[in-house]
Amino acid sequence: MNIRQVAALARLELTDEEAGRYQAQVDQILHYVEQLNAIDVSGIEPTAHAAAVYDVVREDVATGGGLTREEALSNAPLVAQDQFRLPKVVE
Repeated sequence: MNIRQVAALARLELTDEEAGRYQAQVDQILHYVEQLNAIDVSGIEPTAHAAAVYDVVREDVATGGGLTREEALSNAPLVAQDQFRLPKVVE
Protein backbone atom coordinates (compact mmCIF):
# COMPACT_ATOMS: atom_id res chain seq x y z
CA MET A 1 0.00 0.00 0.00
CA ASN A 2 1.39 3.36 -1.00
CA ILE A 3 1.06 5.82 1.89
CA ARG A 4 1.46 8.82 -0.43
CA GLN A 5 -1.56 7.69 -2.46
CA VAL A 6 -3.64 7.23 0.70
CA ALA A 7 -2.54 10.65 1.96
CA ALA A 8 -3.53 12.23 -1.37
CA LEU A 9 -6.97 10.60 -1.22
CA ALA A 10 -7.41 11.92 2.33
CA ARG A 11 -6.06 15.34 1.27
CA LEU A 12 -3.26 15.15 3.82
CA GLU A 13 0.14 16.71 3.35
CA LEU A 14 2.91 14.54 4.78
CA THR A 15 6.56 15.32 5.23
CA ASP A 16 9.09 12.73 4.02
CA GLU A 17 9.69 11.74 7.65
CA GLU A 18 5.96 11.25 8.35
CA ALA A 19 5.46 9.32 5.12
CA GLY A 20 8.31 6.97 5.99
CA ARG A 21 7.07 6.42 9.53
CA TYR A 22 3.45 5.85 8.45
CA GLN A 23 4.50 3.56 5.59
CA ALA A 24 6.43 1.38 8.05
CA GLN A 25 3.45 1.28 10.45
CA VAL A 26 1.00 0.35 7.69
CA ASP A 27 3.36 -2.36 6.45
CA GLN A 28 3.53 -3.82 9.99
CA ILE A 29 -0.27 -3.79 10.28
CA LEU A 30 -0.71 -5.51 6.91
CA HIS A 31 1.93 -8.12 7.84
CA TYR A 32 0.02 -8.85 11.05
CA VAL A 33 -3.26 -9.19 9.12
CA GLU A 34 -1.54 -11.66 6.78
CA GLN A 35 -0.49 -13.71 9.83
CA LEU A 36 -4.08 -13.71 11.10
CA ASN A 37 -5.39 -14.79 7.69
CA ALA A 38 -3.00 -17.75 7.73
CA ILE A 39 -4.59 -19.23 10.86
CA ASP A 40 -7.03 -22.11 10.29
CA VAL A 41 -10.27 -21.22 12.07
CA SER A 42 -12.56 -23.63 10.21
CA GLY A 43 -13.48 -25.58 13.35
CA ILE A 44 -14.03 -22.58 15.60
CA GLU A 45 -17.52 -21.26 16.20
CA PRO A 46 -17.82 -17.47 15.68
CA THR A 47 -18.41 -15.50 18.88
CA ALA A 48 -18.89 -11.88 19.84
CA HIS A 49 -17.20 -12.34 23.23
CA ALA A 50 -14.41 -14.59 24.46
CA ALA A 51 -16.57 -15.73 27.38
CA ALA A 52 -20.31 -16.18 27.68
CA VAL A 53 -22.16 -13.01 28.67
CA TYR A 54 -25.39 -13.18 30.64
CA ASP A 55 -27.62 -10.31 31.70
CA VAL A 56 -27.98 -10.15 35.44
CA VAL A 57 -31.42 -8.77 36.04
CA ARG A 58 -33.02 -8.27 39.39
CA GLU A 59 -36.71 -8.02 40.07
CA ASP A 60 -37.95 -4.43 39.77
CA VAL A 61 -39.10 -3.72 43.31
CA ALA A 62 -39.27 -0.30 44.95
CA THR A 63 -37.16 -0.06 48.08
CA GLY A 64 -36.73 2.61 50.72
CA GLY A 65 -40.32 3.71 51.05
CA GLY A 66 -40.16 6.54 48.49
CA LEU A 67 -42.08 9.81 48.63
CA THR A 68 -45.77 10.44 48.72
CA ARG A 69 -47.22 12.66 46.01
CA GLU A 70 -47.56 15.52 48.48
CA GLU A 71 -43.93 15.18 49.62
CA ALA A 72 -42.65 15.13 46.04
CA LEU A 73 -44.69 18.18 45.01
CA SER A 74 -43.91 20.16 48.19
CA ASN A 75 -40.55 21.39 46.85
CA ALA A 76 -41.75 22.21 43.33
CA PRO A 77 -41.75 25.92 42.45
CA LEU A 78 -44.94 25.51 40.38
CA VAL A 79 -47.63 22.85 40.68
CA ALA A 80 -50.80 22.43 38.61
CA GLN A 81 -53.33 19.58 38.91
CA ASP A 82 -51.01 17.51 41.13
CA GLN A 83 -48.19 17.73 38.56
CA PHE A 84 -44.93 19.64 38.25
CA ARG A 85 -45.45 22.72 36.12
CA LEU A 86 -42.50 23.64 33.93
CA PRO A 87 -41.79 26.70 31.79
CA LYS A 88 -42.41 26.35 28.07
CA VAL A 89 -39.20 25.56 26.18
CA VAL A 90 -40.49 25.32 22.59
CA GLU A 91 -42.43 28.10 20.98
